[in-house]
Order: sequence, then C-alpha cells, then structure tokens
Amino acid sequence: MPELTFSAYAAMYVYLIMLTTQWIVAAVTKAKQPNAVPGKLDNSLSHDSFVFRSHRTFMNTLENSPLFLGTVFLGFFLNLNSSAFALCIWMYVIARIIHMLLYYGVATEKNPSPRSYFFLIAALANIVMLILIGLRLI
Repeated sequence: MPELTFSAYAAMYVYLIMLTTQWIVAAVTKAKQPNAVPGKLDNSLSHDSFVFRSHRTFMNTLENSPLFLGTVFLGFFLNLNSSAFALCIWMYVIARIIHMLLYYGVATEKNPSPRSYFFLIAALANIVMLILIGLRLI
C-alpha cells in the first residue's frame, strides 16, 4: 500500500476512534447523572454542564460526519491519491479533535467560541477536498 494511501486510511482510523470516544464519554457522563432517563437530556442544561457539552460534542460530530465521510469515500473510490487530499483529511481530523477538546474544556455561551475556529478549519478542509474531487471529475 502506498504511503500516502496508508496516511489517509490512518487519518480515517483516528477519526473513527475520536467518534467512538465521544460516544462513550457522552453516554457514560449522562448515565452517571441522578435520575437519568435513557434517550432524554435535561432541557435545563447548558454549556456550564459537562453532560451538555459532551452530548453536544458528539451530536456536532455526527451532524458533520455524513459530508466528511461521503467526501473521503468518494475520493477513495475515485482513487484520489494526492498529498493535498491526504493532508486535508488530516487537517479535518486534527481540527475536529481540537474542537472536541475545547468543547469538553471550555464552558462558554460566547459566539464565536474558541472551538468555532476549529470547526471552520475542518469545514474548509472538507470544501478543499470537494474541490479536489471536482477537479478529478473534470
């Protein structure tokens, strides 16, 4: 397997580990709450609650996953084996990990929050990947 392909696959593996970690953290944190009801989050919770932040971190990642995974898999199907494509995958994954850590650690209602910048970096990386795919299709 070419090194570039392995790097892109490794980035996807790290992304899936991050997603699994977020799922476990959100589920365990919520389940430990007194009177926790499966499938329901207390509506009174906000950013000052780690339960809320861990849940929103996971939900935000789930909301962004279809576009990212679709983009990456389409690039893989098209055999888009470029350093720019692999770099964009890594940029996305690293930005999402930093976003996760900031969401876990910074309780703020401020907009934009520090995590917003890493959300934007990940979004831009995804857009660049879409452009690379479009150029491949031309």
